[in-house]
Amino acid sequence: MTGLLHAFVLDGQGGGRLLCDLSEVKSVIHKEPLWLHFDYSFDETTEWLKQQTFLDDWEREALTADETRPRTANGDEGLLVFLRGVNLNPKQSPEDMVSIRCFANDKLLITCRKRHIMSAQDMLASLKKSQGAKSIGELLSTLVMRLSVRMQDIIWQIEEQLDEFEDAMESSEQLPNYQQLSTLRRQTIGLKRYLKPQKLAISELLLAKIAWLDEDHRHMIEEASNALSRYIEELEAAIERAQVIQNAITNHQNEQLNQRMYVMSVVAALFLPLGFLTGLLGVNIGGIPGTEWGGAFAFFVIMLVVLTGGIGVYFKRKGWL
Repeated sequence: MTGLLHAFVLDGQGGGRLLCDLSEVKSVIHKEPLWLHFDYSFDETTEWLKQQTFLDDWEREALTADETRPRTANGDEGLLVFLRGVNLNPKQSPEDMVSIRCFANDKLLITCRKRHIMSAQDMLASLKKSQGAKSIGELLSTLVMRLSVRMQDIIWQIEEQLDEFEDAMESSEQLPNYQQLSTLRRQTIGLKRYLKPQKLAISELLLAKIAWLDEDHRHMIEEASNALSRYIEELEAAIERAQVIQNAITNHQNEQLNQRMYVMSVVAALFLPLGFLTGLLGVNIGGIPGTEWGGAFAFFVIMLVVLTGGIGVYFKRKGWL
């Protein structure tokens, strides 16, 4: 394998043709609108990028770096845009967002990723059906939009889970699972961590003076930016809701504990005099009254019952029972 996932030449009508390998790329690069999609974890990808004279060293390093944050930067011969999408891969956490790095100019879009990103697969499927982007500008703006749209489902899932937790709190039948709530809150914070810089990166993209991004493309990117603003607000609200639910669970558990401790304290108070009397009469020394009377035990038991009843009546009048 070479690290090249696909090379697609746009025909300007929403479709185009796939190239088989990098050897065919040489004949069309910078001549026809071309989308190159790489897996940057392959050494072959790094080597191919090093051979391209239109890329500076810092641009090549940025496209293959292990860690990046969303941002937009101007290069000598193109624009660098680093974005992230929610991780929808099997057995992966959504907040562990997938990074995609882009280099774009009027004739070329290079995208690099390590893990599968479904937005790119959707775009390729649309191009194969001749229903995709007609230019590099539309291709880039479509990618930005699709990355934003896919986040909505995850945010809806978070809100639905919070609704279920709140319903459980109101019904009082069963408290929400505290561990699940903590995991959900951690996921929400993780998503917000990347969405804020992504919003800034898209805003910088809108401010870039690039001729190949026309008004329609900018409008699409602006819609993605507005969607991100809404997502950030929803995530902030979700974090606050999760905190409120966590506090409610803690208060409810503390209240239950206090009630149990109160019951135990009342029981201890009821039996404290009884324990004192039985302990006093249980000492093994002479002079204990009733040792020669056969009815002494029955009398003592009756006295204890009466004493317990008297204490209970006293607690009831005080409102302690």
